Amino acid sequence: MITTDVDIAVKALIADEIIAIPTETVYGLAGNAFSETALKKIFELKKRPFYNPLIVHIKSAAYLTEVACDIPEIALKLAKKFWPGPLTLLLKKRSIIPDLVTAGKETVAVRMPDHSLTLTLLEHLDFPLAAPSANPFGSISPTTAEHVANYFKNTLDVILDGGNCEKGLESTIIGFEENKPILFRLGAISMEDIENEIGKVSIKNEGTE
Repeated sequence: MITTDVDIAVKALIADEIIAIPTETVYGLAGNAFSETALKKIFELKKRPFYNPLIVHIKSAAYLTEVACDIPEIALKLAKKFWPGPLTLLLKKRSIIPDLVTAGKETVAVRMPDHSLTLTLLEHLDFPLAAPSANPFGSISPTTAEHVANYFKNTLDVILDGGNCEKGLESTIIGFEENKPILFRLGAISMEDIENEIGKVSIKNEGTE
């Protein structure tokens, strides 16, 4: 079902179901980030390997401390500048985050999406959403509700329709080693914009989808 009704989406998520959500980058396959039941459904639906971590979507910058700890000052500076927006921060996770989200790693990828419908949805939930792109693993990321519906014809009950994605490109991922920023994936925010805010950033050739 393609819908704009947030209440329908809320009920599905509380019941540990998986839905599709719009963001400014691409559509995501979303489930309760605290629920192993929901997380397993995401991996199964997407046919995604369990060694591939998920990005956690939160309702506000203030909520960041609910899912991450030991947050560097430069991370907070980036969040203040680019959130809501297509920036994902890789930070030390709190124990409440299941290992399924992080592929057993001690870091969790977190972002605050810049889409009014999804932010409204998050405000109605008392948990964040784990949400990789809403496509079968290895396929092109969807930028409309119709793209998602075509991928998951009989396997996804709720697709929250937020129109066309503004960016159409995944988020930029920045992590930290010894409080120094490292680029793990270049996305919708340019390296130049990041460095204009916090100075030189190192590059690492691995990341989180």
